[in-house]
Amino acid sequence: MYRKFFRYAMIGLMNTAVHWTVFLVVYYFLRFDQVLSNTLAFCVAVTFSFFMNARFTFDRGATGARYVSYVAFMGALSAVVGASADQLQLHPVFTLIFFSMISLVVGFFYSKLVVFREKNE
Repeated sequence: MYRKFFRYAMIGLMNTAVHWTVFLVVYYFLRFDQVLSNTLAFCVAVTFSFFMNARFTFDRGATGARYVSYVAFMGALSAVVGASADQLQLHPVFTLIFFSMISLVVGFFYSKLVVFREKNE
């Protein structure tokens, strides 16, 4: 399990780089607002993360049902963290840090136990 978690974390680092890069390109070069820039960046990054984890972390097929399950869960987690941060009036940097930490742990276990669950587990 530690090897899978390490791979998941490494893909998470790459995922973060993809998210930030897409956000910056869309926001600064295409001149979209932050909401659309972040939404597009999330969609690209979560798709990248799904396919990389399917192949390199869990060695499982990347099906449509798995993709929808993963994207819906990670999107909901992101929304809950963002709404909670707004409610608590947290600085955006703390929101990013908190979401990064919680999505690493919760996302890994959701992926392992639900999205890419092996039949004998």
